[in-house]
Amino acid sequence: MPFSLATWNINSVRLRADLVLKLLAEQGPDVLCLQECKSPVDKMPLEAFAAAGYAHCVARGQKGYNGVAILSKLPLREAGSEDFAALGHARHIAGQLDNGVTIHNFYVPAGGDKPDRAINEKFGQKLDYLTDMRDWFHREKPEKSILVGDLNIAPREDDVWDHKKLLKIVSHTPIEVEHLAQTQDAGGWVDITRQDIPEGRLYSWWSYRAADWDGADKGRRLDHVWATSDIAQAGHSSRILRSARGWEKPSDHAPVFATFDL
Repeated sequence: MPFSLATWNINSVRLRADLVLKLLAEQGPDVLCLQECKSPVDKMPLEAFAAAGYAHCVARGQKGYNGVAILSKLPLREAGSEDFAALGHARHIAGQLDNGVTIHNFYVPAGGDKPDRAINEKFGQKLDYLTDMRDWFHREKPEKSILVGDLNIAPREDDVWDHKKLLKIVSHTPIEVEHLAQTQDAGGWVDITRQDIPEGRLYSWWSYRAADWDGADKGRRLDHVWATSDIAQAGHSSRILRSARGWEKPSDHAPVFATFDL
């Protein structure tokens, strides 16, 4: 049976619970992966999501920062979580569906403002996080798996509004792109969004700093849907719900969707 999946950095699940419910009601993905929930699990509005038909949930949370959750219409059991780079952050959760598909939900560190680990500890943490992800996938060799989340890197030239201007901007620097590529290769991951939409500019994030985010359109594709090569051909119907960036009091990210015939 096919199932639809969406990933969304919600930038506070409690503050934007109504937007989550709007997405669930209007788009109806079978599975919704949220990042930057900024809440302990016991404070997340999970009862409201269950009442909307998403009775199954696995999550990791912490007060005020980070936090990841997978909401599902379909039965879902927890399949572990990892503390990459030993940061003590709630940045990864995995769940497994009854069809045996494991879904990994990631919130990779943003990396601060300066792309230099010698002067910016956060940038070093980001690179270390990706290195640990790479090494873990080398050891674990994922199969029949989907990886989604805010990976905080726009890897391709057409994943940003201006490739040359952003080469020295955190999220598009060559060292970050290389680290992400090594992580992707280690797990045999296929970029489902770009498998479906191979050409053209594609963004999932627009800064709050832009007065006219839509008109200026200075976006980046920071949010991703990957699948292991054994199921990648089952993925299709990828899209980014750009309109959600224009909802009232929105997240600065838009949801990214895909469907899998599994």
